[in-house]
Amino acid sequence: MAQEHKIKGLSALDLKNGEKREVEVEGIENGKVLLARLGDTTHAMSSNCTHYGAPLKLGVLTPEGRLTCAWHGACFNVATGDVEDAPALDPLAKFEVYEKEGAVYIKGDEATIKASRRKPDVRCTAQGPEKVVVVGGGSGAMGTVQALREQGFKGGITMISKEPNLPIDRTRLSKGLIADKSKIEWRSEDWFDSASISTISDEVSSIDFKSKSVSTKSGKSFPYTKLVLASGGTPNSLPLPGFKDLSNIFLLRTIPDVHEILGAVGEEAGKNVVIVGSSFIGMEVANALSGNNNVTVVGMESAPLERVMGAEVGNIFQKLISGKGVKFHMGASVESAQPSKEDKSKVGSVSLKDGTSLPADLVILGLGVTPATDYLQGNPTIQLEKDKSIRTNESFQVEGLPGVYAIGDIATYPYHGPGGNGGLTRIEHWNVAQNGGRTAAASIANPSVAPKAFIPVFWSALGSQLRYCGNTLHGWDELVLQGLPDDAKFAAFYGKGDTVVAVASMQMDPVMSKSAELMRRGNMPSLSELRKGKNVLEMGLPQEIKI
Repeated sequence: MAQEHKIKGLSALDLKNGEKREVEVEGIENGKVLLARLGDTTHAMSSNCTHYGAPLKLGVLTPEGRLTCAWHGACFNVATGDVEDAPALDPLAKFEVYEKEGAVYIKGDEATIKASRRKPDVRCTAQGPEKVVVVGGGSGAMGTVQALREQGFKGGITMISKEPNLPIDRTRLSKGLIADKSKIEWRSEDWFDSASISTISDEVSSIDFKSKSVSTKSGKSFPYTKLVLASGGTPNSLPLPGFKDLSNIFLLRTIPDVHEILGAVGEEAGKNVVIVGSSFIGMEVANALSGNNNVTVVGMESAPLERVMGAEVGNIFQKLISGKGVKFHMGASVESAQPSKEDKSKVGSVSLKDGTSLPADLVILGLGVTPATDYLQGNPTIQLEKDKSIRTNESFQVEGLPGVYAIGDIATYPYHGPGGNGGLTRIEHWNVAQNGGRTAAASIANPSVAPKAFIPVFWSALGSQLRYCGNTLHGWDELVLQGLPDDAKFAAFYGKGDTVVAVASMQMDPVMSKSAELMRRGNMPSLSELRKGKNVLEMGLPQEIKI
């Protein structure tokens, strides 16, 4: 039950318009709330982001009342506390706030104040003829099914996933090698039951778009009125000698993959681990395993992540992770995997084309993913792109198939962020998949609603926390670095011509979140302005959204 609680050290609601302030609640251990003023109204809400707990006092408050987390781009509506953009699933709690007798008080129950969140009310008894089937069980699928219930959809919802678990925070597989599903499942089985969402552990084998039916490998069939394809990506393997035949060579996508990797690493320290691929997955796994093992990263680029981030920034990441003892072979090509002398069935080394032999007790491949659309191959009703993805519009509706949506790693959609000009792109980011699910759900629940544009955001653990927003759909040709790059404290602005199309940062929050909001408004400074020292954190935010 809501009770009155005094705010410590505050005698009046004296915040200025656009100001936010974290305050303590008297009588509640570690009890804090965030105050934010918009116009003539001061709002009181949870003080921490419901995603990973970032202090929202560090975030970006917009004129229309969006509060964007500084860490991973989660957005909340200040007036309601509701989630507006991924990756948060739980909304903020809101509290009545008022002045009384020379002090400031809020009304709320202690548990909610301490939890710094509220649970979305998705309780529902499915009814009516509408049936949504979601193929997949990742970020996009989770975003879809929750948003459907939040937006009042009362029909049946069935989610079909070949993974042996409920939707998980997949980002923590590579960043932390967490194998305990209870620590990374987003929602419990009871939650899905209360929302009347059926979760099916099975693999989709085919879809009949004419009869509107999904078939699975177990022989079951699921009819639908609306269909959301969210089947994610399949990790790429290496078609070279030894890599298909020898054991202890792993891909990383699922909890069972993590179990196998940890089993091969074992309890004894000092294992020789070779990671093939210097992109985000490879670098994150190298960072996670570096403590007690001899880790070597092999990459074809001159610096890690050079294609996306450039060599200058990639060298910063390499320096950070090298500091943890990880060795790098860059500009290198793999020739084969060789068997162990002790056990010919297991890998013992990796041979490079320059003649180098790297000892390996296990090998992990971080070579990107391919859209997981094998179940659609040869289907005469749907046309796949050359990369096996599916073309959609801005609402993630599949072209030529009313009522069918594709989101996440399998979706190629028009991008309207800076430099995008509506060009088609496919983005393999956690936030993009979840926001795509939210967009598809909004279209299903209310077809008249226009899709809400969002700026892609992702993050990575590369010895320090990397934040990134935007998209280099048409590439980039110049980079402006601000900050102290030698100390891995920087903001990197990627330009196509004079237009900033993407921003990366380390230890300079909230540069990324502020840049994402400026991009939404078409007000991001030009590369030439940034070269002269323009600071995005000192810029105001216009009211109008232009993408």
